[in-house]
Amino acid sequence: MSHKRGATPTVGRQVARWVRGRTMRQQVSMGTIAALALLVLLKMFMKGETHLFVASRTSHAVGILLLLYKLTITKTCSGLSMKTQELTVIFLIMKIMCYFTLLSKIHVLLDSISLASTLWVIYMMRYKLQNTYMQELDTMPLYYVLVPCAVVALIGHPGWQSDIVTGFFYMYFTTIEAVSVLPQLLLIQKAKLVEPFTAHYVFALGVARFFSCANWISSLINTKGGLLTQIGQGHLYLLVILLSEVVQTFILADFCYYYVKSVMEGQRTMRLPSMV
Repeated sequence: MSHKRGATPTVGRQVARWVRGRTMRQQVSMGTIAALALLVLLKMFMKGETHLFVASRTSHAVGILLLLYKLTITKTCSGLSMKTQELTVIFLIMKIMCYFTLLSKIHVLLDSISLASTLWVIYMMRYKLQNTYMQELDTMPLYYVLVPCAVVALIGHPGWQSDIVTGFFYMYFTTIEAVSVLPQLLLIQKAKLVEPFTAHYVFALGVARFFSCANWISSLINTKGGLLTQIGQGHLYLLVILLSEVVQTFILADFCYYYVKSVMEGQRTMRLPSMV
């Protein structure tokens, strides 16, 4: 019995050692294969959604899996921003509340899984791996994000008379989600060196935002300008949503460029220029 209890951790360590022994390009290739497998599975269960939306959720899921791997196998949270994880919890709670009344239950299920995973990440960073947390570099106050986003949510409120509160929270979580990665990027900027799995995680978020933005652009095309017409008729919340998607994409675009450059050059540790 004691041999069986010790077998699983040994296998886990062997797998982790094997993965770390691969080149960065090989790790990215394995991540791509895993992403494609998740894409197929999600498409099977989300038949009513577009391929771009499913691709976005798949990329986000890959990012979460990379976080789980980093914390459970490598036993370190070095390079991760707890501020970004806390902002993620805040907007996911509001998102789930809104999706109960606005969208299908599959969205609630996926975001609930993301919320549970993010709460577990925060628990690990705060209590189990606190010695490896770069608190001195994770210094961006949360109100720098929460207060301006609340103002934008009030200005861009959709004006749903039937549910004013839900309308506000819908805009609030949309704007918070758009800039929630800023503390993570600020930490990376201060650290200069980015560990492989932290880089993979942020890159996965960037890919997810790219697909999500592309999904909205596709909607603009498919409606033949219908969304733009609604914006012109005073539905400012649609403009805020579109701008939020664009902002998220551009915030991460610069990082993704240097990530791809590092992978192509075969660098295991990503280095960022001083002004990124």
